[in-house]
This record gives sequence, C-alpha cells and structure tokens, in this order.
Amino acid sequence: MSCIFCKIANQEIPSELVYENDNIAAFKDLNPQAPVHILVVPKKHIGSINEIKEENKSIIADIFEAIPIITKQEGINDSGYRVISNCGENGCQSVEHIHFHILGGKKLSETLS
Repeated sequence: MSCIFCKIANQEIPSELVYENDNIAAFKDLNPQAPVHILVVPKKHIGSINEIKEENKSIIADIFEAIPIITKQEGINDSGYRVISNCGENGCQSVEHIHFHILGGKKLSETLS
C-alpha cells in the first residue's frame, strides 16, 4: 500500500514519534498549525471516519484513550487543546487515512470550533 500515514505509523518513513502502542502512532505534524500539533493515526489503514465499523471501532477507542496521555506529555492537558478529524473532500481531508489532529499550546481561534 502506498499510504503515507500507514508507512509513518509502521515506521517505514521517519517521523518525530511522540506516542505509540500496538494499534496507533502519534507524531508531530510537518506543517504545524499551532505550537503543539500532533497527528494520531491507526497503524491499520482506515480511510476516514466513514469507514469506522464494528471490526475497527476498538482502534478508534485506543486513539481517544491515548489523547489525554499525549496532551499531558506535551504539556497542554490543563491549558486546553482541540481535536480535529477532517473527512472527505469538502472537509479538507488531505490524506485518505483517518487521522486526528491535536492542536494546542496557544489560544486557538474560535472561528473553527
């Protein structure tokens, strides 16, 4: 498979990994939109939110269990952060592999809430 997030999650492409378990990987975004900008992705390919099903929902649960661990590690748990997942063309999903952006480290704009 030629999915860049699959390759990053499975360490075939180097990244600045900040968290990992058997099912997911979290790494710093190459084009950060905030002082802290982490992408959290499943190691198994899931194209988008539209592809969450019974057989992969536990992987998504792993992601949301990891988010507070990552935000504590990154020092933004108490000050606050935003979690975003884009879906489809109009949602501006740039990579067809489900991923969640963790953004924080400053007061974020209220226009994208």
